[in-house]
Amino acid sequence: MINKKDIKTLIVKKSLTLDCGRVINDFPIAYETYGKLNERKDNAILIFHALTGDQYVSGKNPVTDKDGWWTYAVGSGKAINTDKYFIICANVIGGCMGSFGPSHIDPETNKVFGIKFPVITINDMVNAQVNLLDHFKINQLFSVIGGSMGGMQVLQFVSNFPDKAKTAIPIASTSSHSAQNIAFNELGRQSIMADSDWKEGNYQNQNLNPGKGLSVARMAAHITYLSKKGLENKFGRKLQERDDLKFGFDADFQIESYLRHQGSVFVDRFDANSYLYITRAMDYFDLPRKFGGNLSKAFEKTKTKFFIISFTSDWLYPTQENKDIVIALNSIGADVGFAEIESDKGHDSFLLDVPDFLNVLKNFVDKSYEELLK
Repeated sequence: MINKKDIKTLIVKKSLTLDCGRVINDFPIAYETYGKLNERKDNAILIFHALTGDQYVSGKNPVTDKDGWWTYAVGSGKAINTDKYFIICANVIGGCMGSFGPSHIDPETNKVFGIKFPVITINDMVNAQVNLLDHFKINQLFSVIGGSMGGMQVLQFVSNFPDKAKTAIPIASTSSHSAQNIAFNELGRQSIMADSDWKEGNYQNQNLNPGKGLSVARMAAHITYLSKKGLENKFGRKLQERDDLKFGFDADFQIESYLRHQGSVFVDRFDANSYLYITRAMDYFDLPRKFGGNLSKAFEKTKTKFFIISFTSDWLYPTQENKDIVIALNSIGADVGFAEIESDKGHDSFLLDVPDFLNVLKNFVDKSYEELLK
């Protein structure tokens, strides 16, 4: 298991009533910061991570010894410049990198929660993380930024706290999870629960790990993050270290080997129950529902400046779903910009070295901050 002894943690003393009706108290939020908060406290950016991300946005993740998940975008001199801005990123509740989640001990039983942990939502994640602003004595963030599930949190944050962010950048995201995406997530959950080592979610108390099921869940999800053209360009029908087909069920093709590798390394850093909880939170996300189906009403009270970004080859959260957010914001006269970036890298484009995306992101962030200083 991952050594988490050096993780920064805030113990939230205030009670939080979750959407499921359960109340949590004295719960941990694990977080990391980059850069320095200035005296005016007007340079703070809260970054929300996607499904399998964590608080380690940039540099070297001290727990896994891997590069941070958004190293391409966040760092000294990069699109989100840590020489200029103070970056905060938290591990979501329900996660497995230090924040309150199903791997924690249930004080009533003195055993790991497992699936006795309360079901959480995107709304719950955001309401938990806002406590970090009080911790750093920040009245208003310069920006909230996130891709995919992180983008959902951006939208939820501005809706919940209309005066807490000057700018908001949801990337490759949506205002409600589609039936297709719910279906993909259910495929992953069922693969985990079908693993004989899952033990009805009680595997950690029995020193087991449903690694086979989690690996398959990751493989299935990873396909959705890519694009057909990107896969063809990278792999095509190339064979894996062999001259001909072996007429068996080993990995004949490079794409098979690649997916198996993605699944196996994922098991080393992620918890199966956390995967169930976080995918469920994404499926439950339906921001317009709270407002009678009218997304515009979710943002009526805010003066936040929005910048929505999508990618041409993203079929998981396609451009139209991002444009629907733009349309809703335009209908109430909100300050909103939009960019669709040409990329063949699929949904994962926001995590990768896509120069047009990184340039657009940097230009918006820096220009908006310059305007703030005027």
